[in-house]
Amino acid sequence: MKILICGGEGQLGTDCAGVLGENHAIMSVDLEELDITVLSKVQAVVRDFGPDLILNCAAYTLVDACETKKDLAWKVNVLGPENLARSTAIDGSRLIHISTDYVFDGRRVVPEPYTEKDRPNPLSCYGATKLQGEEAIRKATKDHIILRTAWLYGLRGPNFLKTMLKLALEDSQREIKVVNDQFGSPTWSYRLALQIKELIERGGRGTYNATSEGYCTWYALAISFLEKMGVPHSLVPCATVDYPTPAHRPRNSILENKRLKEEGIHIMKPWQDDLDHFCSRLRGIER
Repeated sequence: MKILICGGEGQLGTDCAGVLGENHAIMSVDLEELDITVLSKVQAVVRDFGPDLILNCAAYTLVDACETKKDLAWKVNVLGPENLARSTAIDGSRLIHISTDYVFDGRRVVPEPYTEKDRPNPLSCYGATKLQGEEAIRKATKDHIILRTAWLYGLRGPNFLKTMLKLALEDSQREIKVVNDQFGSPTWSYRLALQIKELIERGGRGTYNATSEGYCTWYALAISFLEKMGVPHSLVPCATVDYPTPAHRPRNSILENKRLKEEGIHIMKPWQDDLDHFCSRLRGIER
């Protein structure tokens, strides 16, 4: 199978290229090679490469910046996926698109999770554009998979865990406030890449949740990570109101992988197990 990966330089795109490249022909592109917001450029790449499947890991994920750069957020998160979907609909290929927990409002009482059947209600520009991107895909092609994930981290690129590690290494005595009243499922990009491989091989269709099993707060995640890494720290728990941001963050980002389990294709693991493996790999790189 020939697979075109958009957003190939990001943490998920990189892991997907590694996992899927073992059995498939991969063309991995990022913004420099392909601007997905320009339909003619998308069509040219699709025509030249002739993919059987397009995996879209590209997105404008700067959640707070989306509140002021709404046009850019719309282009990347709505127009881009629509262009990819239109291209697959024409040449008969399939589209896998990565979406987010931010399509939900997070107001559900913890630990009740959101399933694929729950009604989205985004509270931020980022969440709204990601939902509009989903809707554009559904209108353009039936041959698609939409994966909603959350709290993604990986070896490539910036993420919450790397930020915590950098701050703790710079000054272990510095007090770092970390939100302790938002709940979600930390998800390793490598594990998600393996789940995507399973969905491709088993012929999945439609919308799926795909996060690690279990949940925690950002503070609990940071503490667990730094302890596993053996890095001294001075983290302090705080409430969301004590750490104001331009964009609203869902208080409850817990997703239930209901469809994956119902269809017998669920391979996601408890977040603590994946964090152990991630830390082992990260320590190996740092050495």
